[in-house]
Amino acid sequence: MARNLGIFLTICGLLLGLSTASDWNILNQKAGKYGFEITLKNYCESWRMNVELHNTRDFDIVPEECVQYIGKYMTSTQYKVDSEMTIDECRVYVSTSCGLQKDGADAWIFDVDDTLLSTVPYYKKNGYGGKKLNSTAFEEWMKQGKATALEHSLKFFNELKGLGVQIILVSSRREFLRSATVDNLVDVGYHGWKTLILRGEEDENMNIQKFKAEVRKQLISSGYRIWGILGDQWSSIQGLPTAKRTFKLPNPLYYVA
Repeated sequence: MARNLGIFLTICGLLLGLSTASDWNILNQKAGKYGFEITLKNYCESWRMNVELHNTRDFDIVPEECVQYIGKYMTSTQYKVDSEMTIDECRVYVSTSCGLQKDGADAWIFDVDDTLLSTVPYYKKNGYGGKKLNSTAFEEWMKQGKATALEHSLKFFNELKGLGVQIILVSSRREFLRSATVDNLVDVGYHGWKTLILRGEEDENMNIQKFKAEVRKQLISSGYRIWGILGDQWSSIQGLPTAKRTFKLPNPLYYVA
């Protein structure tokens, strides 16, 4: 966090004609020679944007000064609109560029957490990413099956199902959470997926990107045409082989490599 903020402050100091970065205060900034103000909100929005652009990577926690901003974003209309825009782009792609053959081999991959199910209720009670994740506590929360549906994803899920596309769920959740995950998905309205793939014991030492790429390799070898992937982490959509198109939902709460 300190390194990223230091870089940002240095750049702002140059733009505003300040003599040194130490003269610059993010909470008390006046208009510079370019006629704009740099505020804490500006910095946090820039940080969030660079997470989505995959410029900011491998962070353990949200910067302390941005926790409140990220919390507001994740519960805001803007987050919903950003997510809806992603889903709309998926729909355009499916309707214009997917030559679905409807032979049982057309497939679409969904991630689970913060793609189909929202973990925001957990993070709301645990500092909106401002605290290092307690994996044990997080998995205990998952076992309760209290994650809510992301309505935009649920609608698209059902639209694909109606087109005869095989829906494959690939999650970094561990295998012992299968029963709780299935129950949670069904309880909030997700029905009729083809398969749910979770990490077994043999996968737990593998990074998530490699794990999901290996799953795709096996699916393609089995004859599936993977038209698209929808996920909230870059590790869900990067790596070879991949789908014909990939789509990322916004999520600045955490980073999964």
